[in-house]
Amino acid sequence: MLAKRIVACLDTDLGIKGGRVVKGIKFKKIRYAGLPWELAERYYKEGIDEIVFLDITASHESRQTMVEVVRKTCQRVFISITVGGGIRNIKDAKKLFRAGADKISINTAAIQNPRLVKELSESFGSQAVVVAIDAKRRKDWFECAIYGGRKFTGVDAISWAKKVAELGAGEILLTSMDRDGTKSGFDLGLTRKISESVSIPVIASGGAGKKEHFLEVFKKGKADAALAASLFHFKEIKIPELKKYLKEKGVNVR
Repeated sequence: MLAKRIVACLDTDLGIKGGRVVKGIKFKKIRYAGLPWELAERYYKEGIDEIVFLDITASHESRQTMVEVVRKTCQRVFISITVGGGIRNIKDAKKLFRAGADKISINTAAIQNPRLVKELSESFGSQAVVVAIDAKRRKDWFECAIYGGRKFTGVDAISWAKKVAELGAGEILLTSMDRDGTKSGFDLGLTRKISESVSIPVIASGGAGKKEHFLEVFKKGKADAALAASLFHFKEIKIPELKKYLKEKGVNVR
């Protein structure tokens, strides 16, 4: 069995001078957390398994993502880095890989042009292509959102997850919009449904508030990785302590 991964997310807004890491609640109520390369270096030293950079306003503002921020970070950090936000084509992705990214993440562009998932996978390998799914609960289904949660699509999240897996995505970054920033726990039902629907790894995101939530999403949600932001940014949970706790509870973590 593959080891479960702990992932730190750096939501970065380049609309702020120099670029700053931000964190919101349900994609709103934004607060600032620090400089992306400094936080990334801290997590690397603390033993995080992977880092995800998301330029949260790139697609909405129709601009390219943070090539220089990625390059600066990769000079300090030597673990897997995924970058997303504003990637619209092969050319955009190539710039990020050249800057040091190990994987790229797409959401808005994938829904608008599903063939892009296949093109990226064929060009860079499925292991380098992550499709992000921002899902909102609607009574008995989950709806996908794009443009950083600003626009809903009418697309069913579970059906879309199956589709992107078929198109060649190597991983899914699944965010519960209802749980994002609430610290009330991951959406276990949503995560389990997606995880059981696809054969590729699923990163659970949205709702982490305590160590027990990570245990739940691995055991009950069947996630392959669990992502958190503010818990790590503001040192509410220390990464070594989280890993120690999970190992004691029988979870195989890196």
